[in-house]
Amino acid sequence: MRWSANLTLKLIFFLVFFSYLFIPEMTISNNINRNFFQKQPFHLVSPSPWPLLVSFSLLTMAIGGVMYMHGYPYGGDLLFIGTSLVAGGMALWFRDISTEGTMLGDHTVEVQKGLLIGMVLFIVSEVFAFVSVFWAFFHSSLSPAIEIGGIWPPQGITPLDAFAIPLLNTMLLLSSGAFITYGHHALLQGNRHSSILGTLICIVLAIVFTGLQYYEYSQAGFSMSDSVFGSSFYASTGLHGLHVIVGTIFILVGWFRIVNYNLTSRHHLGYEFSILYWHFVDVVWLFLFIAVYYWGGSSVN
Repeated sequence: MRWSANLTLKLIFFLVFFSYLFIPEMTISNNINRNFFQKQPFHLVSPSPWPLLVSFSLLTMAIGGVMYMHGYPYGGDLLFIGTSLVAGGMALWFRDISTEGTMLGDHTVEVQKGLLIGMVLFIVSEVFAFVSVFWAFFHSSLSPAIEIGGIWPPQGITPLDAFAIPLLNTMLLLSSGAFITYGHHALLQGNRHSSILGTLICIVLAIVFTGLQYYEYSQAGFSMSDSVFGSSFYASTGLHGLHVIVGTIFILVGWFRIVNYNLTSRHHLGYEFSILYWHFVDVVWLFLFIAVYYWGGSSVN
């Protein structure tokens, strides 16, 4: 059998992936001893291999994505390897964080305050990311350039019907926000089964939303390279779709923790963060539906 570059990539993937499983988990006994003698309420993070490994995995995924998009050989294989390693590293990283907060008691009241501040600042940064996208959209649509005919939508572009799949997706997202809020209140009241049900329905609705978004892209009569309209449309809706996928994973992790009795009515900060993030995704979609689909899809000039 001839040795090939494809076989080499697969061998590297399996070696690195299985090394994830054999890298020692953080030393729980040391953490317990540290907590026993610790005189301050803050969490001194233990040395962890996951930040370094995930960063190199992200680099591999990015290089593979660029190679795949430009048609280089083995670009798809490298993209698959990088994506798989990122997913595996994140899962093990989440496992350690869950252990710290649930089993080791590292997430004290002071630590939770710091985590809350960090989450709020993260969402603020996300708001400004979408502000930049909306800024580009309104800059192009309010004063269309002569190169696109001086009108919006540009000549030759048939925009999507806002009252078809986009309206259905709006109802799905708003419903998912209602169900995740129901699950949160059920958990606060100690009703674990209702919390599991509400969270699961939210996850299902999010997956359906993502599937419909993909179908909408496949049926669109324009691409990202079709003038500034296509660029702004796919940049805004695609960025939001990426956030929906991340939010779905975020909520799915919380759901698994509820199922495994890791969360209680008093200690479920990660679950609350996923709900906060999901409501942010809901609000952004409302702006997208009104501005990009409804207003931007009609003749505004």
